[in-house]
Amino acid sequence: MSHPRRYLIRMIVFLAAVATVALVLAPGLQDAFMSNAALNGLILGVMVLGIGYISRAVLVLTREVSWLEHFRAGQPSISSIPEPKLLAPMASMLGERSEQFSLSAMSMRSLLDGVGARLDESRDISRYLIGLLIFLGLLGTFWGLLQTIDAVSDVIANLSVGTKELGPVFDDLKAGLQAPLSGMGTAFSSSLFGLGGSLVLGFLELQAGQAQNRFYNDLEDWLSGQTRLVSGTLSGEVDQSVPAYVQALLEQTADSLENLQRALRRGEESRIRANSGINELVERLGTLTDQMKAEQNLMVRLAESQMELAPVLTRIDETLSKSAQGGVIGDAMSTHLRNIDVNLARLLEDGTNGRTELVQEVRTEIRVLSRTLAAIAEKAGR
Repeated sequence: MSHPRRYLIRMIVFLAAVATVALVLAPGLQDAFMSNAALNGLILGVMVLGIGYISRAVLVLTREVSWLEHFRAGQPSISSIPEPKLLAPMASMLGERSEQFSLSAMSMRSLLDGVGARLDESRDISRYLIGLLIFLGLLGTFWGLLQTIDAVSDVIANLSVGTKELGPVFDDLKAGLQAPLSGMGTAFSSSLFGLGGSLVLGFLELQAGQAQNRFYNDLEDWLSGQTRLVSGTLSGEVDQSVPAYVQALLEQTADSLENLQRALRRGEESRIRANSGINELVERLGTLTDQMKAEQNLMVRLAESQMELAPVLTRIDETLSKSAQGGVIGDAMSTHLRNIDVNLARLLEDGTNGRTELVQEVRTEIRVLSRTLAAIAEKAGR
């Protein structure tokens, strides 16, 4: 949305240029103003009033643009902003709903027609003020011309050269010409101020009109992006023959379908996340299965080793029983056997502890898996 600030800058620069020219020509303008101070003062007052009104029209656009930008941004503080004037129909229709919304073609056209009517109303007043300045200038012109004609006729009627000398006659003529010259001053000064004021207001009204047209075009472009068209063969008949309550029902149904579509989209995203979690859990379970297979193979090898040691121990026991009479050798063999027995006991204990830890880890992973599946099922249910 373009901001009307640049049009305000143009207006300020133009007014500064006009004020500079007026200061340069101040002595002559002062004499022209005093030719008919009342009429010229009225013309200048209308010009000042028009300058203030046109400037206010552009400043109103600034407030409208600010409200519209807050509404488009979806800020929650929009209620603290003063209500707009040009966009009053739009503000009353949409209210505080700053989320994504959609309009029908008929609603958009109604909003644009309301805004356009308000803009045309403000332009009508400014155009009237311009015409009023031209009228006052012409009024002063004709009034001054009438005064000039009356004064000239009086001078001619009172002019007498029969018995007087030329000097007094010329003095009377100069005194009589003061009134026609005053009338001509009124005519030309009022025309000067009237046409000059209309020129100033015309330029300001041109800038205000450009700012309003730019605002209207930007608003139309934005509303066109929010408009929902009716497809099919009934598109040309919906805005003409469908009653208002049916149109409202259709719009409510369309809003409900949009909400349902958003809910389905969120459910699809949740399902995708749940599938990703399940795939990750399957991978972890596969890793645990491989670890359990490795532990099982290790335990099988330990059992086979124990079975292979049993015949060896039997032969050692038989050998010891035959050589029980050997003192030193028997004691050494007994010591070695005790060491072997202790080591085997430790080996069995380590195997048992390893199986216990493995089973505990498997139980923990299964418990985590069940909790995760329950959480995923709960999210899917929502």
